[in-house]
Amino acid sequence: MYLTWTLLTVTIVVVSRLVYRKGTDLLANIIPAVCRKYPDVDFIIGGDGPKRILLEEVREACQLDDRVTILGTVEHTKVRDVLVQGDIFLNTSLTEAFCIAIVEAASCGLQVVSTHVGGIREVLPAHLIRLAHPSVKSLMIELDSAIQDCRHGNYVSEDEAHRRVAKMYCWKDVAKRTETVYHTVAMETSKSFLERLNSYYLCGPISGKFFVIIALINYLLLAIIQWLQPATDIDLSPSCPPVSPACRPLSYTTNPINHNFSASKGR
Repeated sequence: MYLTWTLLTVTIVVVSRLVYRKGTDLLANIIPAVCRKYPDVDFIIGGDGPKRILLEEVREACQLDDRVTILGTVEHTKVRDVLVQGDIFLNTSLTEAFCIAIVEAASCGLQVVSTHVGGIREVLPAHLIRLAHPSVKSLMIELDSAIQDCRHGNYVSEDEAHRRVAKMYCWKDVAKRTETVYHTVAMETSKSFLERLNSYYLCGPISGKFFVIIALINYLLLAIIQWLQPATDIDLSPSCPPVSPACRPLSYTTNPINHNFSASKGR
C-alpha cells in the first residue's frame, strides 16, 4: 500500500547520541548541503553529546535556525513523539551492531536512510530502508531519492510499515531464535587446548603466530592463578532447580516494538 498525496514540506529526523561513532561529522556536512538544495526540507535532531556544539556551529554559520531544530536529550518515552513529526529518518553511524532506532523509525512509518555498516542491512527489508556508504556523497544520493519519494508518495504507508515491522519483531520469534542459538552452542563439542592453538595458527602467516603466543601467555597466567588459588578452594554455584510450569511466562505475545511506536502521526 502506497501513499498518493504530495507533501509540502519534508522533515528529516535524526535521533542519536551526538558522538563521532554515530557519524555526527557526516551529519554536519549533510545538513547545509540538503538545505541549500531543498528549501522545503527541515531537520529535527534529538540527542546530546560532545558533537552537539559542532551542529550548533553549522546551524549558526549557515543561518539555519528556522530549519534545523536541535532538541537535546530526548527521553525514550518521548522518542515516538519526535519521530512522528518527520518523514525521513537519517542514521549516519560509522559502526553499528543492530541500531534499534531505525526499527522504531520504520515502525512509525518513516522512510529510513542509513549508512551500510555493521549488521544494519540485516535489520530491515530493502523496501523499508535505503543503504548508503558512510560518506556525504553516498548519503546525499539516497536522501535525494527519499525526498523525491516523499514528494510523490512513493513509499509504504505508515500503517502498513508499522504492521510489517511489528510482524518481523515479536517476542515469540525472538525467543525462538535465541533458543536456536543456545541449542547450537550447547551441541558443539569443546576443543582441546592443542586444537585451539592449531586454529589460532591457521589464522595467518603472521597473525596466526601472534595469536598462538598470546594464547600461550594467557594459558601460563591461568596456570599461575590456579596455583595461587586452586579451583578446589572456590565455592561452586549450586545448580538452579527446573522452573515449574506454574512459574513460566504465560506467553511471548508482547511485541518488542513498543506499541507507543505506532504509525499514527497525529498531526
